[in-house]
Amino acid sequence: MQALDGGRIGTSTVSIALLDAETESARAYATRLTDLVELEREEEMRRHEREIETLSGREREDRGRALLRMRGRDEGEGLGGHHVKLMREQKGQPLPDHEIRVGDLVMISKTDPLRDDNPTGTVTQVTNYSITASFDPKPDGWVFGKGLRPDRREEVVSGLRVDLYVNDIPYQRMQDALAKLPTADGALKQLRDVSTGVASPAATEPAPIDDWHNSALNDAQRRAVRKAVATDDVHLIHGPPGTGKTTTATEVLQQCVDRGESVLATAASNTAVDNVVAFLAEQGTDVVRLGHPARVNDRLRTHTLDAQIEDTDTHRRSQQKREKAFAVLDRQEDLTAPSGRWRRGMSDRKIKERAEQGRGSRGVPPERIEEMAAWLALQERADALFDEAEALEQEAIDEVLGAADVVCSTNSTAGSDLLDGHTFDTLVIDEATQATAPSCWIPMTHARRAVLVGDHKQLPPTIQNQEAARRGLRHTLFERLAHHHETAPEAPGSIRSLLRRQYRMHETIMGFPNRTFYDGRLEADDTARHRTLADLGVPEHALPADERRAILDPEASLVFVDTSGIDAPEHQRSGSHSRENPREADLIAQLTTALLEAGVAPSAIAVISPYDDQVDRIDRALAPDGPETDTVDGFQGREKEIVLLSLVHSNDRGAIGFLDEPRRFNVAVTRAERKAVVVGDASTVAAADVLGAFVRYAETTGRAVPL
Repeated sequence: MQALDGGRIGTSTVSIALLDAETESARAYATRLTDLVELEREEEMRRHEREIETLSGREREDRGRALLRMRGRDEGEGLGGHHVKLMREQKGQPLPDHEIRVGDLVMISKTDPLRDDNPTGTVTQVTNYSITASFDPKPDGWVFGKGLRPDRREEVVSGLRVDLYVNDIPYQRMQDALAKLPTADGALKQLRDVSTGVASPAATEPAPIDDWHNSALNDAQRRAVRKAVATDDVHLIHGPPGTGKTTTATEVLQQCVDRGESVLATAASNTAVDNVVAFLAEQGTDVVRLGHPARVNDRLRTHTLDAQIEDTDTHRRSQQKREKAFAVLDRQEDLTAPSGRWRRGMSDRKIKERAEQGRGSRGVPPERIEEMAAWLALQERADALFDEAEALEQEAIDEVLGAADVVCSTNSTAGSDLLDGHTFDTLVIDEATQATAPSCWIPMTHARRAVLVGDHKQLPPTIQNQEAARRGLRHTLFERLAHHHETAPEAPGSIRSLLRRQYRMHETIMGFPNRTFYDGRLEADDTARHRTLADLGVPEHALPADERRAILDPEASLVFVDTSGIDAPEHQRSGSHSRENPREADLIAQLTTALLEAGVAPSAIAVISPYDDQVDRIDRALAPDGPETDTVDGFQGREKEIVLLSLVHSNDRGAIGFLDEPRRFNVAVTRAERKAVVVGDASTVAAADVLGAFVRYAETTGRAVPL
C-alpha cells in the first residue's frame, strides 16, 4: 500500500510470508488449499448444525431460519428439478417472518432435522403463504404424505419442518478442482505454475484493436483490453472503485468473441454474473447463463440454459422419452413389485427364469412370479427410456453451449456436470478479489488462459474459520499473482493493468483512497470531479441552522464529524459479538432526516457501519420507507449519491476492532458519489493508521466538524 503521509502502509510481514510460501510444489499447494477448504466447510456446517442442535425448532422459527407445522404439495417437474410447494398445515394461514429467500437452500425434515438423508432443495418462489423449492431428485413420498402416488397433488397435512441450510456443493467442487492441479499438464499446468510463482508468465505485446464495441472506453481501459486479449496465460485488470471494471471486462469478452474464441465468464456472486449477462445481452451478444433459474434475475431468465434448452427440438424429444418412461412405470401399479415378502431372496435373474418356466418358489405362487417378472421388464424399459432421455438432454445442452458466444456462470456452477468435457479459449473472472483461490480454480480448470478482474485493495472474501484465514485462505488468487509478478502496470510485460480514471466520486472523496491505496495514480473524470449535492437542487438554506448545516453543506463533499467532545460511548448488547453506539446512531438519524426534509430522495442515501447492531439501531430510528442501511461489507460493490458512515468505536483503550482493516475503510468511503459523512470519535479511531491519516486529510483537504 502506498503513502499515507509520504510514507507507506506495508502489508504485514505475516501476509508477505504467506504469499511467498505459495511458491511451494504443486502437490503441496493443492493439498494445503484442500485442507483449508475443508476447515471452512466444517466451520459452516458446524455453524448451522450448532444452531439446529442448541435451539429448539420454535427458537429457530423465531429467528427466521426455520418454519414449523408445514405440509408439502407435489407441483411436478419444472425448471431446475422437481418442485414442491410448502405451506402451513392450516389452510390459508400466512407464514411467519423468516429469512428464507429465492435461491437459498432449504432442508425438509419430519422427526430429525440432522438426518443425512433429509431432502434439500433450492427455493424458487416465496410468497406470504408458501415457499416453493426445486429438488433433484424428487423427495420421498413422506414429504407429500404417506402412500400418495407421485403424480397426485392432494393437499396433505405432513407436519414438516423446513430449515434454512448450508450448501455443501461449492466445497466439493473446489476440492475437485484442486485435485486436478498436481497432475495438470498443458494450459492448466502453466496457469498453476504462474499462479504459484514457479513460472513466469509468457511475454506478449498488446493486441491491436481497430473496432471497439464500446467507443467510450478511456485510454487505460483500452490498454487493459489490448493486454488481456493478447495474454497467453493470465492477466490482471486492477479496477479501483468507480473505474469501470465490469465495463472493461465485457469489452474483453466481446473482443475474444470477435476473434472466434470460446469464452467463459464467471464471478463469485450471482449478482455479479447477472450484471455481465445483462450488459452482454444489451449489446446483442448471444449469452447463456448457467445456474439454477431461481438464482437468476427475472429479466434475464430467457438467457438461462434451462430456458434456451426448452426451445430445442432435442429437448422436446428428451421430454417425450421421459413421459413415455413415466407411462411405463404407471403400468407397474397393477403388478406385484419384487420386494418384501414376495421376493424371498430371489435375484432378478431367478425371478425371470421361474416366470419363463411357469413355476412358483417357496410359497410364492407362479402368478406372483409372472407379475414380478413383468414388473422387472417394465422397469428395464423405463430405465432405457430414461437413459435415452438423459442422452438427448445432454445433446441439447451441448447444442446450446456450442452455439453461445459467451457462457456465464458463478465460479461454483462452472464445476457442475454441465461443463464436463468443455474447455474454453478464454476465461474472464469478474470480482476475482472477492473469491477465494480455490473458488477461482473451479472455472480455471476449464480454460486455456484467464483474465482476472478485481481490486485487491478492497475487502477480500469473508472466511469463517479463523485457522483457515490465518493460514492463507483469505489471500486471493488475484492478490497472489500481483505479489509474485509485481511490476508497474505500465511496464512492458506486466501481467497487471490499472484502470486509472474513476467516474463515481467527487475529487475530494477520491483524494484520500487515491493517495493511501492507489499510489496517487487515479484521476477523476470531468463528469465526477466536481459533483456535489448542490447539483441535486439541495439549497443550503433548506438545511438546519445548527451544526448540522456545516456537516450537510452541499458544497462540502467529504466531512468528518468528531464526537470526541461529547459523551458518546460504544456499547455491546448482551449475548452479541457486535457493537453499537446509541449517540452516533441518533446523530446519523438526525442528519439523514435533515437531508430528507431538504428534498433529497431516500434512494440517493445510504447509511452504513461496520457493525450489524449499529445498522439495526439506525434502521429502527429511521422511517420504514427511509434510506437503505447496511454493513460496510454488505455494501461493497454498491454506490449512492450520499453515504453516511458510523464508525461506532469510542473508548479510552483505543480498541478499534473491525476498523483495524484498511481495506474496510477504503470500501466504506468510496461508496459515495457526491458526499461522504464519516462520524466517529477521533481520539479512539485514530489508533488505526489509516483512520488517523483520514482525520488529518479531512482537517486539511475536506472538512472536520467537532462536536
